[in-house]
Amino acid sequence: MKKLLLIGFILCLNLQLQAQDYKPTEANLKQRAWFSDARFGLFIHWGPFSIPGSGEWVMNERKITVENYSRLEKFFNPIDFDAAKWVSTAKNAGMKYITLITRHHDGFSMWDTKYSDFNIMATPYKKDIVKMMADECHKQGIKLYLYYSLLDWRREDYPHETGKTGQSSGRKGHGDYASYLAFMKNQLTELLTNYGEIGGIWFDGHWDQTAPEGAADRSSRIDWKYNEIYGLIHKLQPQCMIGNNHHLSPFPGEDFQMFEQDLPGENKSGLSFQEASAKVPLEACVTMNGSWGFNLTDNNYKSKAELIQTLVKASSLGANLLLNIGPMPNGEIQPEFLTRLDLMGEWLKTHGESIYGTQAGYIKPQDWGSITTKGNKIFVHVFKSQPLISLSNFPAKKIKKAYLLNGGKVVKYTFAKGKLTFSANFDNNEVDNVVVVEIE
Repeated sequence: MKKLLLIGFILCLNLQLQAQDYKPTEANLKQRAWFSDARFGLFIHWGPFSIPGSGEWVMNERKITVENYSRLEKFFNPIDFDAAKWVSTAKNAGMKYITLITRHHDGFSMWDTKYSDFNIMATPYKKDIVKMMADECHKQGIKLYLYYSLLDWRREDYPHETGKTGQSSGRKGHGDYASYLAFMKNQLTELLTNYGEIGGIWFDGHWDQTAPEGAADRSSRIDWKYNEIYGLIHKLQPQCMIGNNHHLSPFPGEDFQMFEQDLPGENKSGLSFQEASAKVPLEACVTMNGSWGFNLTDNNYKSKAELIQTLVKASSLGANLLLNIGPMPNGEIQPEFLTRLDLMGEWLKTHGESIYGTQAGYIKPQDWGSITTKGNKIFVHVFKSQPLISLSNFPAKKIKKAYLLNGGKVVKYTFAKGKLTFSANFDNNEVDNVVVVEIE
């Protein structure tokens, strides 16, 4: 017995070392740099879960069995879906990439997969959504990232006995992670082989196998064998980034870190206990109302000011904003989303210089606004007009000039002993007055 335990320990240690030995390729580092400069992306939550109009967790929340939920497959016929329009909508909003749901926790695959019969080709629609989106993204110059759920409320071989969710789906079999792992590898191989260059894989569901958020021990109840999953992805497409929404610090092999409904360093949603990594790019994913998937009763939409200021604050923390929409089951993007995306796109036409390719400010967001930097320019974003703003320890020896990014109006200032002071009493209705401070 002791000998077997020792062998097991050595095998686990070897797997750990393999994962920790991960060194990103030059192509991967280049993709990370592009991602950090992009700053703004579109998250799309869409699938059969959109039909009930109650969000993407409807199967779990309403305790719908696999047998009953599978009937939605016969109703999913998005005849108004237009990939070209979706991608151009993101592009016109100033977004640089799209993260598309390919398989959510309900187990439905949005592409022509050989490894599950619960997929888009079994619906009346019978068209590969992932292929149409991939082709259009490549055509319009938008990077495509793919969301993939580690969790499955439908499959028998998922280790559902130890999972925190999906306990009312009516499964009677026993989980078999070796079988489930092979299934995931096969599907990921399809996604990374048949759809051209993919910017990254966005994993979700790890938390299903951990203690509740905030618990001292957040170790997983199963060994996900990430070294195998991540190794496969980096082998198939070395540039492809990997992120995992486990709400923990990045694991070996991961290329970016995400924060759900939060900015890095905040925990307003109660999901983000992890510290922001200084080693990989960061991303904050946020809903435009209160729901990820289509929700008929959710009218709690964020205002133009809230959305723009969230984008600015994310950039000022060195993070991207992945802003979500939940299209209707027929394939239309509802007007509440379109209007807000148009407003953000218009704002970025003038103010994009203060967002794209910027780095975090030297101070964190304040009540009055926040700071982004690029080269010899420091962008001071003023959300709330006030008599004076004073910035101590300002990172400059000499200032050349200061002016408003929108229109170029000169901003008068004083600069002495490392403190920059200027009047921020702007008489306008701007959601963000960006003061450009050019330094030597």
